[in-house]
Amino acid sequence: MKQVSILVPESSVLQAIADPQYLFCAVNQFMIINGKKPLFEVKLIGLKRSVTLNEGLYTVNTHQLLQDVNKTDLVIIPALFGDMKSAVAKNQEMLPWIINQYKDGAEIASLCVGAFLLASTGLLDGKRCSTHWGFQNQLRQMFPSVKVVSGSIITEEHRIYSSGGANSYWNLLLHLIEKYTDRQTAILASKYFAIDIDRASQSAFAMFQGQKNHTDEAIKRAQEFIDNNIQEKITVDELANLTSLGRRSFERRFKTATNNSVLEYVNRVKIESAKRSFESNRKNITEVMYDVGYSDTKAFRSIFKKITGLTPVGYRNKYNKSFIEQGAVY
Repeated sequence: MKQVSILVPESSVLQAIADPQYLFCAVNQFMIINGKKPLFEVKLIGLKRSVTLNEGLYTVNTHQLLQDVNKTDLVIIPALFGDMKSAVAKNQEMLPWIINQYKDGAEIASLCVGAFLLASTGLLDGKRCSTHWGFQNQLRQMFPSVKVVSGSIITEEHRIYSSGGANSYWNLLLHLIEKYTDRQTAILASKYFAIDIDRASQSAFAMFQGQKNHTDEAIKRAQEFIDNNIQEKITVDELANLTSLGRRSFERRFKTATNNSVLEYVNRVKIESAKRSFESNRKNITEVMYDVGYSDTKAFRSIFKKITGLTPVGYRNKYNKSFIEQGAVY
């Protein structure tokens, strides 16, 4: 029987504790109904017998204290809540236990921004990691040795798993169920919980926030110019001149400040504007394309799909209520 240890950290998200516990226990029930033995022993593990969450609104009682768990097969680190630096600091005592379990052969899975606690162990150094799209830059800044993967729902490397934002962790949990059981059981679980199995990207849900949490004022001026001139064709030379920097120096500083090349950043700002347009009005694809400064339909479609994971038509039909109600597919 697989030992599944779900951590109950301070400042964690209740649902990210309850959902994996529910899923693994439900799979046990599937087994019993089919005349088989349960596969998982699921326990909530913490530094204390009771952990209060959401400013005292909820209390989670743990099955065992961390110090009493000598061996486990899977450690699940739930999402944290609030300020990430503060949340990680509150749970420093958990880190040696997580490291020791990994060294003893356990697999480690972080859900959403639980990646911050996992990264604090050093186990992610040099490895790929997914997290909520809204926290990717902060994770890069706090843990520069971690290879943060943009847009990915699931990453897996050397017995370490991580998931994208919010409900994306269900896809990681289903991935683990399939690994420990079989495809049929994972599909049954996905149907039982009404989860779209095998979803690979969170890109369609991401909102580009501009990445302005830095101190390089010259680059901020360039970013403001990009934001205010979405309809124009903006060149690197134009931006470098605006900031009175040489092109090479400008590109280097822009990449350092934003974690994007200049071209990547310009495209992401333009596509974010196009997304909002598709969500809120009935303009056709060509009109929106021109509004955000593209003139080549093929290039616009390619860039849009690369960033969002959907075609412009697919995105509009998915998120614009007026088109959804009419069943539009054109």
